[in-house]
Amino acid sequence: MLQLTKDTFAVFIPLGLVGFYRYLWFTIKLIAYFFYQPMKPKENPTYRPDYDVTIVVPTIDAGEEFKEAAHSWLVNNPKEIIIITETKMREPLQELANSVDPSRIRVLTVPKANKRLQMVEGIRNTTSEIVVFADDDAIWAPTTLEYILACFEDPNMGGVGTSQTVKSVGRYQTVWEVLAGFRLTIRNIEIAASTHIDGGVCCLSGRTAAYRTCILQDPQFQYEFTHDFWLGKYPLNSGDDKFLTRWMVYHGWNTYVQICKEAELLSTFKDNWRFVKQVLRWTRNTWRSDFRSLFTERRIWSRHPYVAFTMVDKIFNPITLLSGPISVMVMMIKDEFHLPIWDIIISYIVWLMMTRIVKLLPHLIRRPQDLIWVPAFLIFGYYFAIMKIYALFTLHEVGWGTRAGIDQTPAEIAQEKEQQQQQQQQQQQQRPDSEKAGLSYSPATQAALLAAAAAATATHYEQQQQMQQMQQNMTMNVDLPPRPDSPGSADLIRHFSRQQEQQAQRQAQRAGHSQRRMEEVGNDNDYEDPDVYEYNQDDELAQYFAQADAALASMDAQDQDNGYSYGGNSRTVNQGQYGQGGSSGGGYM
Repeated sequence: MLQLTKDTFAVFIPLGLVGFYRYLWFTIKLIAYFFYQPMKPKENPTYRPDYDVTIVVPTIDAGEEFKEAAHSWLVNNPKEIIIITETKMREPLQELANSVDPSRIRVLTVPKANKRLQMVEGIRNTTSEIVVFADDDAIWAPTTLEYILACFEDPNMGGVGTSQTVKSVGRYQTVWEVLAGFRLTIRNIEIAASTHIDGGVCCLSGRTAAYRTCILQDPQFQYEFTHDFWLGKYPLNSGDDKFLTRWMVYHGWNTYVQICKEAELLSTFKDNWRFVKQVLRWTRNTWRSDFRSLFTERRIWSRHPYVAFTMVDKIFNPITLLSGPISVMVMMIKDEFHLPIWDIIISYIVWLMMTRIVKLLPHLIRRPQDLIWVPAFLIFGYYFAIMKIYALFTLHEVGWGTRAGIDQTPAEIAQEKEQQQQQQQQQQQQRPDSEKAGLSYSPATQAALLAAAAAATATHYEQQQQMQQMQQNMTMNVDLPPRPDSPGSADLIRHFSRQQEQQAQRQAQRAGHSQRRMEEVGNDNDYEDPDVYEYNQDDELAQYFAQADAALASMDAQDQDNGYSYGGNSRTVNQGQYGQGGSSGGGYM
């Protein structure tokens, strides 16, 4: 390479610096990957699959591969499997479920095929502490759930993901499946590194990811999840896993990814050129989600700075990747090299091949036969860089791309948007004056309102869990005893909501205290304690907090009757300590 740069050394200095940065960055990832350690299950775990896990599978056309996947889930012994499909597909999906295990697999439907609506329907019918979303072709290891639940020993843990590898559709993997395997190897390295360095991850892949049910049964989450628009007018159906990951980060819940054989899943990918359409959809989702994380929500900067820097790096990656070959081609055309053109081309290709082999070593050690496809991966890498730029300028295209019958037409989108606007206008007209006045609250006060409402949700959650459990037991003839020694999602959401409420009260109090004190001192020279939030009967914020306090007091009294005791910000249950949950800093391909 020094021979190539001999005559134009000054031109290649910036390219050399870019290359040095790229490989230094990769070396950091590789070192963190080797130091990463998965969480090991405890001998006496808090959560057990048969009590605490419901698997939700949104799908529209599950085939024979579903049977193999479902059998692998049942080996993990979950409490229940819920399949959500569209109405017209109920009968074939029910037959498929009956052929596997009708006693532990339920089939529910939604009016139209929409993955997010299907996921929410599954969430609403979940009666366990943990909900696991899985694609209909995701094949698990026998210990997958055991290792997933190990992460939830941390009461602040909100979501957990797994590592992935490719399962071939046919007898041998096609070049497209090998390319998918290369990408998964690099992804596993990246997410293991980010998990080890600062505990964050860019995305908990929707192929298999677990979450606390109480987080997803929050009405605010369900509304925003199903009313997610890009630029306010393009409804998003895909990108559900990105949304869920951002929700965990923004609301203070921890995430973790189990990168190990015990939690590795097999999944099929498109074995033809349609794999490119999958990658295009994923790329658009990544652009949208990363922009929101970095520039709109911005919580990622303080919680997971390494992941934030990784997102920034990906923004400029297409430019740095294409700069090298473009510079070489331009200088070849200008005839500025002293060596023959073929010497230059061969030397450069050999250099690129060597660097790609180094990056793919973890994959090639496991599958050395894939070495012959490294040139295809090199070509695909440059194609992917161009695709990323194209995707950046077509973010308004939100269609699924690889599944027929699930994308809305522009006319349907416009009609649905118009109906939503009309509903919003009607709701605005019907709102009482006090609620309209609340629209002008400061951000801190609005946050306090949301926190208080979230605290009151615990009562509704507990009642809903009990009702659903009774209905399920009557339907499926299952009578499981109460889950022993479990912290309980209702308890976690109580603590999480209390913490949010306290923080929001302090923010609202600090924001408005100075002005209130000046007004009161000007009127009657009374002094107000800065640590006391004065309520009045006409204050909507006070009414929310009063309702929340009453609900919490009622739950505390009930828990004390059951032998539970609360103190400060922690809870003692059967001599076990649980901290403040979340208060720290499928079928679709």
